[in-house]
Amino acid sequence: FHGVGVSGGKVRARARVMAGLAESAQFQRGEILVARQTDPGWASLFFLASGLIMERGGMLSHGAIVAREFGIPAVIAVPQATDLLKTGEMLLIDGDRGRVFREGVVT
Repeated sequence: FHGVGVSGGKVRARARVMAGLAESAQFQRGEILVARQTDPGWASLFFLASGLIMERGGMLSHGAIVAREFGIPAVIAVPQATDLLKTGEMLLIDGDRGRVFREGVVT
């Protein structure tokens, strides 16, 4: 998957695809947050996330700025990320190159 790298670094972890904050209780420390977009209400999840993938946004979007502040790799503008990626999949984020690699499903 290709997008825009907005916070550098690499991380390999399980994906947690979230449609909204109502699902935040399911989020586990160290997972990669996959969302359409974020806003300040999502801030508490950034403390737990090891990486971020978003469908929407730019370098100055909320998710991009907060990911840089927390030092977690992030790729945004990944078309259909919440439809194509699944919770539990092992992903590799390369925030330097704006790429996301699917590595398999964790059982």
